Amino acid sequence: MKDTGTYGLMAEFDEVNAAIVAAQNAYGAGYRKMDAYAPFPVEELSEAVGFQKNGVALVCLVGGLLGCTGAFILQWWINTISYPVNIGGRPLNSWPSFIIVTFEMTILFSGLSAVFGMLALNGLPMPYHPVFNVPQFDRASKDRFFLVIFSSDKNFDALRTRQFLESLNPISVAEVPS
Repeated sequence: MKDTGTYGLMAEFDEVNAAIVAAQNAYGAGYRKMDAYAPFPVEELSEAVGFQKNGVALVCLVGGLLGCTGAFILQWWINTISYPVNIGGRPLNSWPSFIIVTFEMTILFSGLSAVFGMLALNGLPMPYHPVFNVPQFDRASKDRFFLVIFSSDKNFDALRTRQFLESLNPISVAEVPS
């Protein structure tokens, strides 16, 4: 039975290497739902918590294809069905004249889908996060490193997880209330 009032347990470390080793040990122990916080980007820490590639590239590709297809179909429809005007003897479906607008709409839709896809996949905007309830977390942007194991993890047991985190020699282990 999971404790629904707890978001998870947070371990605080003063060195980046200690946080990386702790995250690797937690991943090795079977914890999969966890997150790490650092005052600067640490690629090894992201890999240690099991961060996988996200779907922003796929969302960007789909948005670009929709923009490309939509722009071409719109121009084709206007020039052949809705408002057919023969200018200079060219065919109504003169696809070379559609290339510029089609390209620009591909770039526009791809860029917009990348921005909104990134926001959606990251769960943003998020003005409140439960880790802000832990007083020690104020130092996350200065000189401390944090590892949080979520209570939604299938291996999470409040007592065993706390003992596990304390075995990693952190500065402190704190409960993160929801």
